[in-house]
Amino acid sequence: MSGTPPVRVLVVDDNAELRATMRSILNMLDYTIAGEAENGTQAIALAQRVKPDIIVMDISMPGMDGITAARKIQAAQPTPVILLTALDTPDLVEKARDAGVVAYLVKPPDASELQRAITITLARSRESDELRRLNEELRRLNTELNRVNAELEKRNRQLQRALKTIKTLSGLVPICAWCGRKIQDEDGQWTSIETYIEKHSNAEFTHGICPECLAKFKGELGNEK
Repeated sequence: MSGTPPVRVLVVDDNAELRATMRSILNMLDYTIAGEAENGTQAIALAQRVKPDIIVMDISMPGMDGITAARKIQAAQPTPVILLTALDTPDLVEKARDAGVVAYLVKPPDASELQRAITITLARSRESDELRRLNEELRRLNTELNRVNAELEKRNRQLQRALKTIKTLSGLVPICAWCGRKIQDEDGQWTSIETYIEKHSNAEFTHGICPECLAKFKGELGNEK
C-alpha cells in the first residue's frame, strides 16, 4: 500500500545458501531485510539492535536453537517470529507455541507460503499488542477504581461519625397552648423552649427583641411615662 513503510525482516539461519534464498524471496515480495544472523545468540543481539518487524528463523542451529532464541527474544523485546524447520511434528508445534511463536514453515518455503505466514503472523502480533494494551488499561482503571472506592469508604466513615454527633428534632412536639413558651419533653416534664431545643440539638440561644415586641415595649414605656 502506498505510504505504508515496508515490513522489515530479520533472517536467521546457519546455512548461507538458505539465507540467500530467503533474501531473494523477501526482496521479490517487497520486504526489507533488516539484518541476517547465523545462530540464536546473534539473533537475540541483532533483534534488540535493529528492532525488526518480524523474524524468520531456522530451528536447528549450532549453539542456541531457534525455539530457545525465540523464547529469549520474546522475554527481552516481544517480536513476532516465524520458525523454519525440516520436520513437522506435534511436539515441535507445542514447543514453538510455548516459546511465543505463532507460525512455522517447513523449509524451504515458497514465496506464497512465506508471504501468507508473514501477513498472518503480523496480524496476530498486532492483535496481541492491542490485547496487551487493553489489559494494561484495564489494570490501570482497576487501580484507579480501587483508589476511588477506598476514598469513598473513608468519606463514608467520616460521614457516619459526623452523623452520630448531630442531634435533630423530628416528629410532633407538644407545646403549651396557653403560654406558648413551654414544651413537654419525653419524660412528661414541661420545660422552656430554649432548654428543650438546646437539649435536643446543637443550637445555643442568645437573646434579642423582635420588632413587634420592641414596638409594644416602647408603647408600654410611653404610657408609664
